Amino acid sequence: MRYINALALLLVIVGAVNWLLVGIAKFDLVATITGTSFGQTNALSSVVYILVGAAGVVLLPVLARWAAPSNTTAR
Repeated sequence: MRYINALALLLVIVGAVNWLLVGIAKFDLVATITGTSFGQTNALSSVVYILVGAAGVVLLPVLARWAAPSNTTAR
């Protein structure tokens, strides 16, 4: 599970960087890499977007564990 979480985190970071570029420079890195223009999709770009979205869903339990109060007490 550790490797899945690491891969999911990497994909989420790629998605975040893509959105940063879209917001700042109106440049869609995924579209450029997959051979389409801004706002257009093809099969490959759709797969990338689906993988990034699925990675976010995979990381939801990690966020829940991180946000949950700890059961241990300091001694």
